[in-house]
Amino acid sequence: MFILKRQDVEISSMQHPKREQQIPILSYQGQTFRLISVFRANQAEEARAFWRDLTDNRGKACVLLEEPDRYSVWGKIRLEQLGAEIGPDSKIVSYTQACLLLLQTVYLDIEDLLGNRQAGLFQKDISEVFGQWHFPQADSPEAVHHLLTLDPLNSLQIPPWEEHHLITLLQELYRLGKDYFGNTNFAEGVSDILQDMPESDQTQFMEWLQSSPLGKLWR
Repeated sequence: MFILKRQDVEISSMQHPKREQQIPILSYQGQTFRLISVFRANQAEEARAFWRDLTDNRGKACVLLEEPDRYSVWGKIRLEQLGAEIGPDSKIVSYTQACLLLLQTVYLDIEDLLGNRQAGLFQKDISEVFGQWHFPQADSPEAVHHLLTLDPLNSLQIPPWEEHHLITLLQELYRLGKDYFGNTNFAEGVSDILQDMPESDQTQFMEWLQSSPLGKLWR
């Protein structure tokens, strides 16, 4: 739809209708957009591919914002729709549980196949991802260790992440996994990793995954 610069837009935040959390909102020529995904400054090609896939292949109205230190993709939304954009809170909670299962599987595979030292380095790398993109409840080594070891399906302490956090996590987890393993085999067989989830939650997550460009990475 549009490729914009920071000076072209106004970025503000509003209270999430269901959570004690602020949602980033981009305004451009009377239209409003919510954050979908964030990319590093050296990921220009990935950011443009993600944006083109959403706009050209999936028919979504999106803008790509180019800033000196990052790229971000925003999807058009009417503010009155915000509470229903992702769906009930239970849905985003199950998506978060699925993403935590994928994160923990990669971490345990690194520990099993590459050893404790590499697992420690991975924990440091994923901590930097959480810090750079301001993930709630992931701002200390203890919090990250908790996320890597809790049982996502039985814990009452699932972090209050939004859809853009989950997309960023899966993008960065794919990048890190590829660096550590030297291939992308770890990103195959997602449904096997999620087999302990309720079937309806698995189905919803896989549909969400396949409806985004992430479906080309995680299968």
